Amino acid sequence: MTRTVRRTRRPFPWAAGGAAALLALSACSSSGSDSSAKPDSSGSGELSGEVTVFAAASLKESFTTLGEQFEKEHPGTKVTFSFGGSDSLAASITGGAPADVFAAASPKTMKIVTDAQDASGAPATFVRNELEIATLPGNPGKISSLKDLTKAGLKVVLCDKEVPCGAAAQKALDASRLKLTPVSYEQDVKAALTKVELKEADAAVVYKTDVHAAGDKVAGVEFPEAADAVNDYPIALLKDAKNAEAAKAFIALVRSAEGQKVLSGAGFFKP
Repeated sequence: MTRTVRRTRRPFPWAAGGAAALLALSACSSSGSDSSAKPDSSGSGELSGEVTVFAAASLKESFTTLGEQFEKEHPGTKVTFSFGGSDSLAASITGGAPADVFAAASPKTMKIVTDAQDASGAPATFVRNELEIATLPGNPGKISSLKDLTKAGLKVVLCDKEVPCGAAAQKALDASRLKLTPVSYEQDVKAALTKVELKEADAAVVYKTDVHAAGDKVAGVEFPEAADAVNDYPIALLKDAKNAEAAKAFIALVRSAEGQKVLSGAGFFKP
């Protein structure tokens, strides 16, 4: 804004000094107002645009909720998700797929991205997850332990060994010295759970969070060996993020007390 100042033909000295004092006071007032405002890392004071998040399939329900919350808190933003097996998502990122944030279900799959130098800064672990057996409603197979999954005639589904839920399941089986031949290996935890929901399998080894999300479509069976195969979930800003400021703000929401409340409500627990 351009300000026009009327000048008298013969200005008095005190007038010039008073004007300078007023300008200084105005500047101090403006500076004080800025410091009391809520800080925003975008620089412009507002976030906008699309944020693309690649996230482990087990995060689908909680991240969808957090995405909606983020959009509500920041009008003009849109959070787009790609959910799947962490190993496949990591391969897509290193292959050049455009994304701003990566949330993996294990440090091993995050390492694929960091080793390729596709992450900006060090990943942060934001939650942990534990395995549980999902059975048909009512548990007609009377499954009460990991060993019960080895019963003859029982159709069991596992995640692929390269997927974090599959690697964790295999770790639990190896620790128990159990041999299990599943009817299929699935590419992500949601696909394994769906096999039980559709009654195409009697049981699947998935995460507690997935059993929780399925509601009465399945029954959950806990087993003690799961405590030795807990997965840490890291999240990272990606190096080629096109909307880095909004991506940082989404990561901050996930890690905040508000975000942790949503995640714990879904069955995750703190690292």
